[in-house]
Amino acid sequence: MPSLIEVVLHPERRKANPEPVPVSLRPVFLVGIAAWLVALAVAAVLCARGVIDSTAIWVCLTGALLGAAGYVWSRRPGR
Repeated sequence: MPSLIEVVLHPERRKANPEPVPVSLRPVFLVGIAAWLVALAVAAVLCARGVIDSTAIWVCLTGALLGAAGYVWSRRPGR
């Protein structure tokens, strides 16, 4: 293995970078959306009982919408 000084002085001698592994982000976004929707249901029940205010509902809804936007982004052609 070449030393750091060799790599800095002679970058052409180092090994080539490996090809990136293709990863699908769709399952990650779907799990995240599902988790936010479960949290939204819990927050709605707690808000209806007067335990919490409506801020938690908005936070959960925003999380689900951002996850949906990420899912749409991950479906773009060329990804």
